Amino acid sequence: MHEEILAEHGVPYGHGKLLDIYRPPGDGPTPIVLLWHGVGQDERDVLEPLARATAALGTIVVVPDWRSDAPDEGRAHLLASLAFTRESAAGLGAGDDAIVLAGWSRGGRCAAAIGVRPEGADGWRPLAVACLGAAYTRPAPTTGTSPIADLAAGGAAPVPFWIVHGTADTVVPVVASREFTAALRRRGWPVRFEEPPSDHAGVVMAEYDPALRRCRPATAGHAIAAGRLSARMLAAAAGTLRAGDADDAGDAVAQLPSG
Repeated sequence: MHEEILAEHGVPYGHGKLLDIYRPPGDGPTPIVLLWHGVGQDERDVLEPLARATAALGTIVVVPDWRSDAPDEGRAHLLASLAFTRESAAGLGAGDDAIVLAGWSRGGRCAAAIGVRPEGADGWRPLAVACLGAAYTRPAPTTGTSPIADLAAGGAAPVPFWIVHGTADTVVPVVASREFTAALRRRGWPVRFEEPPSDHAGVVMAEYDPALRRCRPATAGHAIAAGRLSARMLAAAAGTLRAGDADDAGDAVAQLPSG
């Protein structure tokens, strides 16, 4: 299965930035997951194992570089990657309304912000939003406001949220996602929340290497399992995997590629 994934690396999308596209086997209509990395600069490669595992479940995955140290904290990069994905959706075998907006860490906050405040993307609504190891109380570059505050203010039509957060996360404690999930539920938004026994990088099938000062593909069992769960959640959000199959258990999970 892993060898059948078609990966296109280094596609320009604007502002001098590049993205990678991972396509599953087959030619039928396919939803897209736009997956934003975290605060590290131009780290689309960190998400390759997760992107491949998700694509293996029948979903196109687009992973752009972006820079949080830009003067606008990366807003132009993030929105340009969204515009590229929307404009390219038909050519990729999807539609403008068949895009899951997803992100890890700060990228997850940026995705959540657009989900609860569509003005950040000129009113566009994703098929679903997926957040991996994210926090929600600080302003997101995509909107300039915090997702938790915008959710409390109300006004946006609900879209499904899919949230994964490791219980051993010391970078962003899991309570952040617990509180955001509770807030979504209080306001009647559909949400699926999973807490795997892993850490901040583990939820994207990665581990931090102090010598490299960046993440690399995971070798620890907890991180591989958590990343596989995240892949299943992303695919379920896109509709290529049934929601009941998103559980990280049993032989079905063991069949997923580890990146």
